[in-house]
Amino acid sequence: MFKFFLLGIVLCFSSLTQAKSIVVLGDSISASYGFEAQQGWVALMQKKIQADYPGYTIYNESISGDTTAGGVARLPKILKKYQPDIIMLELGANDGLRGMSLAVMQNNLSAIIEKSKKSGAQILLLSMRIPSNYGRRFTDMFYGIYKKLSTQHDIPVVPFILASVALNKSYMQRDGLHPNVLAQPIITEHIYPYLIKLL
Repeated sequence: MFKFFLLGIVLCFSSLTQAKSIVVLGDSISASYGFEAQQGWVALMQKKIQADYPGYTIYNESISGDTTAGGVARLPKILKKYQPDIIMLELGANDGLRGMSLAVMQNNLSAIIEKSKKSGAQILLLSMRIPSNYGRRFTDMFYGIYKKLSTQHDIPVVPFILASVALNKSYMQRDGLHPNVLAQPIITEHIYPYLIKLL
């Protein structure tokens, strides 16, 4: 009887030590802006991952309106709290929309990547685009940052995560910037193949 009790403790401890964490560090695109959190792509991804890879749990540390500077400031606490195996980094859009320095944005993202890798986490970079009315030169430079960071830090990058929904009004909210609830499964399916390569 006592042996079975000890075995139960060992198995329980083993399952806990083997549990792995994925953190989504993002802005409103990942924070379910405009609808319930359980309807967002992060929650849908959690269900999909739990079904296919039950050893992983996804934690959403996304805040609407957050910038890359905000991500840098929040990162130490996130690393300490979750000790993540993977960080899905979805930041930058608000920097671009506010016309902030792209050099600063790139440096901030680079700092997040470097500190995360130093902690032992793998990084999946989720790229964003900004509206064309910001001018082709600026929008191209903005989008190009993600590819540069991918090459510089040797990390995978997901192409524009709203690629399949951004130009379809049926999938966007009235502001034309945020995807609606109908778009969330599509975003999930777009990101999923890139994420599972890291598992």
